[in-house]
Amino acid sequence: MLTKKSKYGLKAMLMLADETGQGPVLVADLADRQHLPKKFLEAILLELKRHGLLHSKKGRGGGYLLSRGPGAITVGQVIRVLEGPLALVPCVSQTAYMKCEECQDEKTCGVRLAMKDVRDATADILDHMTLADLNTQVTQAKRRKRP
Repeated sequence: MLTKKSKYGLKAMLMLADETGQGPVLVADLADRQHLPKKFLEAILLELKRHGLLHSKKGRGGGYLLSRGPGAITVGQVIRVLEGPLALVPCVSQTAYMKCEECQDEKTCGVRLAMKDVRDATADILDHMTLADLNTQVTQAKRRKRP
């Protein structure tokens, strides 16, 4: 399940992607426009900055902006920074593999085989969906919704 941390982080990243080329955006503006708690969002943005997905500018005209174009940042990257591995069990994780204590034979473990398929499908979707792609989907959904 996606936590509030990842949901808020994705909302902020999508807004920053939408604002690309217009300069940095203040945390307070991001929080107000997305109806998110400012302090929590601040911590999330700092984490995304530490992992190289955001830049920040201090002082007048400061705020946050994407470290690269919205077409070069995937939803998978954002979720991994904020949540950790995509895998539901550690024995199928590509970034944080650990053998399950109770597992006798990984090659024939039904749970592992099923969860590997889930991880692979999830990673395939999230690692190929960029912020730009997602904002395009949002724009199209808004157009379809209009009377």
